[in-house]
Amino acid sequence: MPDTTKRTGLSDRWRSGFPARLRGGPGSTWSLEHAQDIVSVTVGVVLIVLAAILVVSGIVSFIDTAVHTGVTAGAIKLLDSILLVLILVEIVYAVVLSLRAHRLVAQPFIVVGLIAVIRRVLVLLSGQGTVPVSELALLIGMVVAFVAGLIAVTYFEKPAS
Repeated sequence: MPDTTKRTGLSDRWRSGFPARLRGGPGSTWSLEHAQDIVSVTVGVVLIVLAAILVVSGIVSFIDTAVHTGVTAGAIKLLDSILLVLILVEIVYAVVLSLRAHRLVAQPFIVVGLIAVIRRVLVLLSGQGTVPVSELALLIGMVVAFVAGLIAVTYFEKPAS
């Protein structure tokens, strides 16, 4: 018997048991795709607004901390805020890529994880107390894993030439 598998992976015999609106015909997923796009755009706008609020808040906090306790402490808080904004921007980038391609793209999420780990390392090392060696070793291992994952995903997603 010849293979009748279509691009969805379902055979014609199996698909014929579904009502027409569920068989994958034109317009069958239109409302779901548009609802997904609306949700993605809403999430992107909320994240951009949140990033803008965090930038303003970080600058105000930097000025306040720099005046009362010193520039170094203020710079650490500002760096923490800016790295959090960078994480939000990368998530917005992932949402935009998902909207364009209608599929989940891995690289932006790996970059978000990498930035989050680096942010934690910087905050941990800038503190006044002692740094737990086990936590630092775990974070360094996570950096290595994220970089290896980013290299692997970039290598395997290259278009075949």
